[in-house]
Amino acid sequence: MTKAGTKGGNLRDKLDGNELDLSLSDLNEVPVKELAALPKATILDLSCNKLTTLPSDFCGLTHLVKLDLSKNKLQQLPADFGRLVNLQHLDLLNNRLVTLPVSFAQLKNLKWLDLKDNPLDPVLAKVAGDCLDEKQCKQCANKVLQHMKAVQADQERERQRRLEVEREAEKKREAKQRAKEAQERELRKREKAEEKERRRKEYDALKAAKREQEKKPKKEANQAPKSKSGSRPRKPPPRKHTRSWAVLKLLLLLLLFGVAGGLVACRVTELQQQPLCTSVNTIYDNAVQGLRRHEILQWVLQTDSQQ
Repeated sequence: MTKAGTKGGNLRDKLDGNELDLSLSDLNEVPVKELAALPKATILDLSCNKLTTLPSDFCGLTHLVKLDLSKNKLQQLPADFGRLVNLQHLDLLNNRLVTLPVSFAQLKNLKWLDLKDNPLDPVLAKVAGDCLDEKQCKQCANKVLQHMKAVQADQERERQRRLEVEREAEKKREAKQRAKEAQERELRKREKAEEKERRRKEYDALKAAKREQEKKPKKEANQAPKSKSGSRPRKPPPRKHTRSWAVLKLLLLLLLFGVAGGLVACRVTELQQQPLCTSVNTIYDNAVQGLRRHEILQWVLQTDSQQ
């Protein structure tokens, strides 16, 4: 037999008032569902069975006041065993328990406890002491509860310490991340500023080149008027005449010089009364009048005046 029956009716047959005796039933597991259907069974005897563990939903049987689990093979109790807050009497004699769950400290109504014949942790065994009579079992319950409360407090402090360490580590990670992000932002900002400065320099260089290019035509335009309006204007290049024309001019000049010399001698000196000078003066007067009417002389005179 591994279970105390599959129907709630079988357990009800074993119910005597508020006591349910399932001892010596060769149980390998606890019929939790059937027990939950019998809230009147506040006293439960599961001693002398083959139980090695208790299911976690066993802790939902909060109506239990007295529980006998002696002479089984329990190696540990459920972690939330402390949910059995109405438990006053607990017999764990002759099992294989080494420690108790921290939640055991929540059994504030526990008045009687027997932990004899378990391979308990030395510290817990010393706290529990013997349970040879009613008084010792009550003392065991009180001492174990106080001890488990201290263990719970230590564990809570340790948990808080770990949380604090984790929080500090998280703060450091966040600070490191913020510093990294700030460094990256600063780097991006610096790169952006450098890029902006580079573009500004390129823009200024292009603008300066454009201004320089615009100045060149102005300089050329300004230099042209200066050359015309300066204090030393350029002389127009001399006109080139033909060779025959130059000879003609030379002959005319020699003629004029000769005539002029003769005229001066005939007109200014005492020779003017001589017959030759009278003839020369007459010829000169007639020649001058004729030449003035000649178009070639006029053109020569006009040319000389232009030069």
